[in-house]
Amino acid sequence: MEQHVLPGNPPVAVLLRKSARARRISLRVSQLDGRVTLTCPKGVSEREALDFAQSKAEWLRQTLAGHAAPVRVAQGISLPVQGRMRQVVPVAGRAVNLAGDTLQVPGPTERMGARVQGFLKQRARDRLAAASDGYAAVLGRPYARLTLRDTRSRWGSCTGDGGLMFSWRLIMAPDHVLDYVAAHEVAHLAEMNHSAAFWAVVGRLYGPHDAPRRWLRENGSGLHRYRFAD
Repeated sequence: MEQHVLPGNPPVAVLLRKSARARRISLRVSQLDGRVTLTCPKGVSEREALDFAQSKAEWLRQTLAGHAAPVRVAQGISLPVQGRMRQVVPVAGRAVNLAGDTLQVPGPTERMGARVQGFLKQRARDRLAAASDGYAAVLGRPYARLTLRDTRSRWGSCTGDGGLMFSWRLIMAPDHVLDYVAAHEVAHLAEMNHSAAFWAVVGRLYGPHDAPRRWLRENGSGLHRYRFAD
């Protein structure tokens, strides 16, 4: 995909994507982070596609105005860790550390975002592995592996061969939300569907799950506001 900028006030960044399956030019604004994707069929020229996007520029600006602005993680910024807002503060030393309402980050200020991201990924791996291990033991079905990604469309998945995948941004959500997603994906080891039998397994592993599902619907997109590196 190639990035282009539509001129105007404000300018609009657009990712141009060619697709053999597309039948017409289309625009999509991500509900997660406000990213604008312009998709066009293979036979359509770049100029034609960008002219189409320019014709929709005002609609794009109005739509983007409804999205919360991205937050670049740096010194002084507050971001959620395990459902609690923490302020990024510089400290001496070598390791990133949680202390009350602060996230203490050593090293050069220009590297703070990257160091915070590394800390969150490791903490997410530890928490998700512990939760998945516990639920898999209750279920009596081991999983094959656990991987982390920065997924935009789902919080977790389970492959047919027992591999679990999670978004590392779950560590920013409250603990009960992360635990629910772990239970949800482990339940797929027994039921690779979303049938009544599957939800019965989720209920057996986790318990009532309306609250964490509602939290993700209402607040999950906000976790994608935070940008950790240029």
